[in-house]
Amino acid sequence: MASSTRSPQIGTLGTALLLAAVTGLAPVAARAQAQMQVQPQPRAQAVVPLKVPQGPQSVADLAEKLLDAVVNISTSQNVKPDDQTPAPEIPEGSPFQDFFDEFFKGQQGEGGPRTVNSLGSGFVIDPAGFIVTNNHVIEGADDIEVNFANGSKLKAKLMGIDNKTDLALLKVDPTAPLVAVPLGDSTKMRIGDWVMAIGNPFGLGGSVTVGIISARGRNINAGPYDNFIQTDAAINRGNSGGPLFNMKGEVIGINTAIISPSGGSIGIGFSVPTELAANVIQQLKEFGETRRGWLGVRIQPVTDDIAESLGMKDAKGALVAGVIKGGPVDNGVIKTGDVIIRFAGKDVHEMRDLPRVVAESPVGQAVDVVVIREGKEITVKVTLGRLEDGEKLAQTGAETSPPKDDKAPEQKAENKAPVVLGMTLGALDAATRKDLGVAESVKGVVVTAVEPSSAAAERRIQAGDIIVEIGQEAVSSPDDVAKRIATLKSQDRRNALLMLADKTGALRFVTVRIE
Repeated sequence: MASSTRSPQIGTLGTALLLAAVTGLAPVAARAQAQMQVQPQPRAQAVVPLKVPQGPQSVADLAEKLLDAVVNISTSQNVKPDDQTPAPEIPEGSPFQDFFDEFFKGQQGEGGPRTVNSLGSGFVIDPAGFIVTNNHVIEGADDIEVNFANGSKLKAKLMGIDNKTDLALLKVDPTAPLVAVPLGDSTKMRIGDWVMAIGNPFGLGGSVTVGIISARGRNINAGPYDNFIQTDAAINRGNSGGPLFNMKGEVIGINTAIISPSGGSIGIGFSVPTELAANVIQQLKEFGETRRGWLGVRIQPVTDDIAESLGMKDAKGALVAGVIKGGPVDNGVIKTGDVIIRFAGKDVHEMRDLPRVVAESPVGQAVDVVVIREGKEITVKVTLGRLEDGEKLAQTGAETSPPKDDKAPEQKAENKAPVVLGMTLGALDAATRKDLGVAESVKGVVVTAVEPSSAAAERRIQAGDIIVEIGQEAVSSPDDVAKRIATLKSQDRRNALLMLADKTGALRFVTVRIE
């Protein structure tokens, strides 16, 4: 049958005509063919091939110029023996008594100190002999020796450390100027840019690896100023303290950490960016220590719920949950409830940006700070203090539950106190204040009970908490709380922003779903 065969000359149109003839629609198809024949055919569009950038053909010339500036660092540390382990006890009169006495004789107290060695990497930043490495490479070392690519060795002196960024600065006294490498601008690096790492993996000596920047701004909970560059350039044990170069031969990171279940590289390495390290290195070189700015506030993240409660379009910035007494901004220039969105000309996108920006700002100089206060964006001047050891630039005041107070007041059955959002409320009168041990400076409404599975319980509010503000307006009675919640509900607000205090006056913000 004709319908069961296919001629090689029949094209798409021929097939359509054949099918149409079978179904009795040949005239329609014929008219379609006639129309197709008279219509001009569109000109074929040239396909432009996508240009995919290729990696560097070779980094040999670049590596050759940089290898002499990268050093291996070996350290030794004298470790005192641990407390002596007592000899095991044996039954009195045992035939092995003489054997045990002889074996353990002289063991107690004879163990001398032992030497522990470690290896790492570093790089020369000044021909005069200044060398950068990681603090954990030289931490606790009694002796530091720097090994150069030409085989020479020099004893190094520790100039200063910064354990918050895990950086250290060493100094050697060379007989001739050393080959040094410049610090580049890590802020100009983009995800996907090629980078090269040089270091001393597993103590093998100078090794070169190449990869790309996999991510920026990584937080691996290594310190308060985490802002790591992530790279897939192979970084292994012994690479710590070594440089991460861009393709111009500038150091844009200091290799510090890896994620690895085996101890070897799996392509996830982290480097301290020079945007963070440059100022630290300069201060260690100039002062032998770091001198960071201190704002003196407690902060917490701006969640979507908090942003909605404050009338903000986007969830950004750092919410000031409290001002430290006696701190640089204890003069009212920054207030509890402010949202800091810009500091010293740098945007604060999220809470963890603020500690880093403040730390990098000059001590004793006034800087502009942009805050959102009562729904309005305002700019204030702030003069920073100096962050001393033991002080915290910005303590996190996240939505966590405070320690439970065993003296939380019990609501009596006959007392018909108002219940709002699952919270039973009471006045903070003299008797309640005395029972709870609440400081005189704390004002507000006390929570006497919280219903399980309520909106308040979801946010870990509990009996003994004191409501100071709702939606940035102070409350002083249970009726104030009920009215304020009713007002927010009438405004179609989905959440209420509560400022809570504990008995000492420590503040935190929580958002409670309005039911």
